[in-house]
Amino acid sequence: MPLIIANWKMNPATLTEAKDLFLQIKKVSIKNRKSTVVVCPPFLFIESLRKFTAPKISLGAQDVFWELEGAYTGEISPLQLYESGARYVIVGHYERRTRITLNETDEVINKKLKASLKAGLKPILCVGESKRDEAGNFLHFIKRQLELDLAGVKKTDLKNLIIAYEPIWTVGRDAKRKALPEECREIVVFIKKVLADMFGRNAMEKVQIIYGGSVDSKNARDYLTTGSAQGLLVGRESLRPKEFNEILKSI
Repeated sequence: MPLIIANWKMNPATLTEAKDLFLQIKKVSIKNRKSTVVVCPPFLFIESLRKFTAPKISLGAQDVFWELEGAYTGEISPLQLYESGARYVIVGHYERRTRITLNETDEVINKKLKASLKAGLKPILCVGESKRDEAGNFLHFIKRQLELDLAGVKKTDLKNLIIAYEPIWTVGRDAKRKALPEECREIVVFIKKVLADMFGRNAMEKVQIIYGGSVDSKNARDYLTTGSAQGLLVGRESLRPKEFNEILKSI
């Protein structure tokens, strides 16, 4: 069953707006038997929205710290996230990897991922290249991300892991173009091969691989069929209830 994740980023501005947006998405989600929805709002709204969750719609967080507790001013631990109602967490999003003020390393992402698994959360690990080259060096880049980010992860934890392929060149203001479903399929197959080499084929098959990058109602279905993705990570369009609901209906 496809996993559709809504990443609200630093939106909306108020709890009232967040409740209204969540309830509009929920209305379609609970009727849709073909997918599971996870909404990732800002930290502040998670606990207030948990009472509106249902079997087909859960909550996730957009980031996490790697320690379970301690003297870390301003940070939020995976245990605190779980207690607030989150069951998923995005780790290694390109905006946290590439922004100068954040610039997260693979070592940091690895710590966050393992701490999340330990606390019972399902991490959504984002990987992806900033540009493609004819020599195929971008494949080595993705492989290296996976090897570093998943170092030390147990085979038994893979059933709770989601990997989101998020090519940076398809997102944001500097996006070059949208990725073709065939390009998505190529990387899904490649990620499976890397995981099989790292953990074995049986363990690899437990990991859900999804796609994120300028997803809308016109291309969502193609990424799931031709693109072989097992779900979608939706950014901007998840803040537009009509469009997000059209994405769900298209599946």
